[in-house]
Amino acid sequence: MNVVVRSSRENDRLALARLFAEVAEERDGIATEPPVDVAGRAASWRLEGDLLAEADGRVVGAIHVEASRHGYGEIGMAVAREWRGRGVGSALLAAAVEWARQRGLHKLSLSVFPHNEAAIALYRKFGFVEEGRLVKQYRRQSGELWDAIEMGLLL
Repeated sequence: MNVVVRSSRENDRLALARLFAEVAEERDGIATEPPVDVAGRAASWRLEGDLLAEADGRVVGAIHVEASRHGYGEIGMAVAREWRGRGVGSALLAAAVEWARQRGLHKLSLSVFPHNEAAIALYRKFGFVEEGRLVKQYRRQSGELWDAIEMGLLL
């Protein structure tokens, strides 16, 4: 696997937004569903706290840490389907943990859908624990109401 994890830069905005839209098209891993306004998403992308995984010049994954003034960071991650199970998520998560520690955060938290077993296993591998469940938290375009599992990692 020839993947490099680095901080996102200004010229990465469009590639990051395209990856986000690609993952949203799957309708099962992240809260956003299509259609995604790629240009609008690219323009508003928050680069502070954003790390990406790049393979052969292509963005194949990204993780964002939204640092709170209260000392914790909330993370969100997306990995291109064909790159899942190949260590990209682990590399991104390790980089995010390091980023958070360098900035003095004491905790990382996240939300994950209960059916996303691969993501839950990855988070557990890094020491995240389930802290709660938000019942029927997300209304999907289909009308279904999905739960969210809240997980946290003390740093």
